[in-house]
Amino acid sequence: MKKKIVIATDNLLLTDYAKTAHGLIRGTKRFEVLAIIDEKNKNTDAGETLDGTYRNIPVIASIDEAIKTFDTIDYLVIGVATIGGVLSNTLLNIISEAITKGIGIVNGLHDQLNEREEIALLAEAAQVELIDIRKPKSIKEMHFWTGDIFKVDIPIIAFLAMDCAMGKRTLATLVVEECLKKNMRAEMIYTGQTGWMQGNKYGFIFDSTLNDFVSGELEHSIVTCWKEEKPDLILLEGQSSLRNPSGPCGLEFIISGNAKQIVLIHSPKKKYYDDILKWGEIPSVESEIEIIEKFGSTVIALALNTSGLTKSEAIYHQARYKESLGIPVVMPLEEGVTNIISEIKGL
Repeated sequence: MKKKIVIATDNLLLTDYAKTAHGLIRGTKRFEVLAIIDEKNKNTDAGETLDGTYRNIPVIASIDEAIKTFDTIDYLVIGVATIGGVLSNTLLNIISEAITKGIGIVNGLHDQLNEREEIALLAEAAQVELIDIRKPKSIKEMHFWTGDIFKVDIPIIAFLAMDCAMGKRTLATLVVEECLKKNMRAEMIYTGQTGWMQGNKYGFIFDSTLNDFVSGELEHSIVTCWKEEKPDLILLEGQSSLRNPSGPCGLEFIISGNAKQIVLIHSPKKKYYDDILKWGEIPSVESEIEIIEKFGSTVIALALNTSGLTKSEAIYHQARYKESLGIPVVMPLEEGVTNIISEIKGL
């Protein structure tokens, strides 16, 4: 049976920082989502608030309201990804309150609850579980790159983006779901906390892995999935972007993960990395594609994150990129992802 959860978003539900909550609202095989705790957006449906789709997930004001509303709550999930992965005081307060009411905690931030003595003691006294998803593996548990990736004989597609929080995991999940409708078996390799929370079987937490083992953990996840599941294709959830100075990622998926096909995601309204002026301007899509292709991979489609765009603006950007790039340009949430699947070579 799925464990029942409520998700705390620290009043950030409608921001990119709540991408963990967004993923769980859209679907999870691991948990049953009872409610979102976000006082700023209370008395709404989380799905309608997020993307206009009613999902029968109420947004409520507090953990007390959740306890009064639901007979069983197994875990409080921290539904935000903050800069630096630090828990705010308001989140720490709601965590403490939940523990005292006998509710376990699922935490995907770098700020480890089990390393906070007061929280750990509180959990021990209440006999509840603290799950720190980003707890680093020991060296004995990790894998070094071997070259076995070159034995994988099915398409490997990486979902990369021009910046963080653009929808890489969401898009990969949509492609998996569309493949199932077409009687194709696709598996997604998760590389972040939300992918694990959504119940994906294969993957690792990229940013809590020692750098020497990132390529090996990626390869091990892909090869193990290929051997055990025998899928028709494997999708890699990307992280950050090639040139985000706060944490450049992407080449690992192309080189170590041997992803020869790339779906690139772009948000036309975003101008600066992480929306921080001093981090620099996001470069052009054309220049990103040029870099990717120099490393031997092909961008098979561009997906647009239409956040902040009017319908007419979205249509304009879609037409503009189709003309300039000569590849399919899709708006996944608005139009679906069929055009991406039709471009995957080797199926």
